[in-house]
Amino acid sequence: MKIADIEFGKYPIFLAPMEDVTDEAFRLLCKRFGADMVYTEFVSSDALIRDVNSTLRKLNIYEQERPVAIQIYGNEVEPMVEAAKRVEAVRPDILDINFGCPVKKVARKGCGAGMLQNIPKLLEITRAVVDAVKVPVTVKTRLGWDENSKCIVELAEALQDCGIKALTVHGRTRAQMYTGDADWTLIGKIKENPRMHIPIIGNGDVKSPERAKECFERYGVDAVMIGRASFGQPWIFRDVKHYLHEGCAAEPFSFKECMDILRTQVRESVEWLGERPGILHVRRHLAATPLLKGLADFRPLRIEMLRAEKLDALLEILTRIEERYAQ
Repeated sequence: MKIADIEFGKYPIFLAPMEDVTDEAFRLLCKRFGADMVYTEFVSSDALIRDVNSTLRKLNIYEQERPVAIQIYGNEVEPMVEAAKRVEAVRPDILDINFGCPVKKVARKGCGAGMLQNIPKLLEITRAVVDAVKVPVTVKTRLGWDENSKCIVELAEALQDCGIKALTVHGRTRAQMYTGDADWTLIGKIKENPRMHIPIIGNGDVKSPERAKECFERYGVDAVMIGRASFGQPWIFRDVKHYLHEGCAAEPFSFKECMDILRTQVRESVEWLGERPGILHVRRHLAATPLLKGLADFRPLRIEMLRAEKLDALLEILTRIEERYAQ
């Protein structure tokens, strides 16, 4: 599979763009475990052209994470074009436009998935960004605003006509947020459209190697994107890719090996972001990791782990968890 001139080979697996998740440290970790492409946290066009420091930091990309995409969002043409030009200057491999974020503070302003309520403006922005930059432009969106307005099959073709080089579709409406099951049926319909020729990337509820394989085979997608299933288990990319390419499950990591990976994630998060922000960032992964689900009498240690504010203290707690539960 190719996006513009970027060759990904067969069965590419991408790390989804996620706010407060896909910082540099986590992207690099997922890349080491086999993610074929990683995406930054999304970048507000308005904040970027105002030179907001926290937004500018999101443009930091590194050679070892390539190919890497920077994702922008907004609801007006001129700021999106200006933001796209600034993003192009830092040389990402791909510029992605977010028309899919469902959270209220984004969508209620008409940004992210909010643009699904204004398709003409959505297409105007897309066309203007494509025309303004030379870097390949892609789009990530959802099935539609709600159950009664699932427009993605027609929208996909219109976006292709704007000149985008690939389309990612999350199999939920904005109204669903992240509830219910992702519906890949319409993603498959896009692939069945003989007029579509750009790559289609499927996203939503890919939590296992078996599900990733089903998505490729049943819906015909060109790539699969993994989001929340990567929380606290960056090794999911290694497991999925092994299953897809070898036809069998990878030898599972031991509890100790997984704990070593989580410790590495903690250290690197602190190294990249600083002690307090790094620990706050990595808590989401420690809270979500399936490695620690269902452990007997784990609640007191879990509370202690998620309240730790110093790196040494957190690492010591993780060591105690390993010593208690490793077989």
